[in-house]
Amino acid sequence: MGKRRFRYLKHMADVEFEAYGDSFEEALENAALALLGIVLDTKKLSALGNPSRSLKIIEKAGNIENLAWFVLQDIVTKRSSLYLNAFSFKVEHLKKSAGRFTIEGRLFYKDTDRDYTMLDIKAVTPSGFAVLRSESGCTIRAIVDV
Repeated sequence: MGKRRFRYLKHMADVEFEAYGDSFEEALENAALALLGIVLDTKKLSALGNPSRSLKIIEKAGNIENLAWFVLQDIVTKRSSLYLNAFSFKVEHLKKSAGRFTIEGRLFYKDTDRDYTMLDIKAVTPSGFAVLRSESGCTIRAIVDV
């Protein structure tokens, strides 16, 4: 059995999760997987024989917490507005320059005749959002308004 990528936590009205990684990039990819898993059946989508397509996501922020929040919120917006059956996100580049962070990644999805949506997300709430880094890795904690 592999390392735990994320876990859903109990929350009174919304959905809360923690995503883990050895690096910020890995934790963000796992946070995106947890986020997409709330909305879509990501396992069925990734197993479909249809070819994968991707959409570039680029975000900039003054700190790593805002950067992660911007990326996750961008995934929610793009998935919803473009009706994407998205199943994965991969970080391509992360850089820090002049005190600002820039990230480039790809949101992977499949074109299908079937809509795999299970639940709609309104937003990733900034309240309670956290990026926690330690010597053992990185954890991203988020609450999703459904």
